[in-house]
Amino acid sequence: MCNFKYRSTFAVLFMIVQLNCILKTDAQEDNDLKIEVLQKSDKCDRSAQKGDLLSMHYKGTLEDGKEFDSSYNRNEPFQFQLGIGQVIKGWDKGLINMCVGEKRRLTIPPHLGYGDTGAGESIPPKATLIFEVELKKIEDGPPPVNVFKEIDANSDNQLSREEVSEYLKKQLPEAEAAGMKDLPDQDKIVEEIFQHEDQDKNGLISHKEFSGPKHDEL
Repeated sequence: MCNFKYRSTFAVLFMIVQLNCILKTDAQEDNDLKIEVLQKSDKCDRSAQKGDLLSMHYKGTLEDGKEFDSSYNRNEPFQFQLGIGQVIKGWDKGLINMCVGEKRRLTIPPHLGYGDTGAGESIPPKATLIFEVELKKIEDGPPPVNVFKEIDANSDNQLSREEVSEYLKKQLPEAEAAGMKDLPDQDKIVEEIFQHEDQDKNGLISHKEFSGPKHDEL
């Protein structure tokens, strides 16, 4: 099952492992994302914007119709903050201006989903993902955490393997307390993060390369 629920700063960082690394312009990305409105809202006093805390139901399938995850099966809406990297790019882009009660179908290409690596056993490499989503609630979101700043212990504006490893070590108890189970080996997480984030392969992740939350303000 694909885990979209990120309740701790550790989980936000772990999410980076699953992000794609193909660099495209925003215009190209928007053209590749297909958004279909399945049901309009009867009343829309507020639409979803960057920074909002959203509660949503969703079902995710592959192109062959195989379901890999669903909040309906857990009978609990999924809550996350929009536009700050807590979910795949296809969600951050595809849910903007959505209203409570609205239903959409998002067809998300690999570079806006889980890229060349996929995610776990459920999502293969280079997979196109299809989500049917239903927005249940919009709330004011908390100020985003500057994860980059928290990891960058020596404040040199780049992240070493040692800094990432030390940060993960501090966050593991929090992740376990939040209910995350069967966590991969810490060294493996570090290497996967560097594989995805260290674009120039110099052994360091720069502020520009880091795709997780890195600003104190939206």
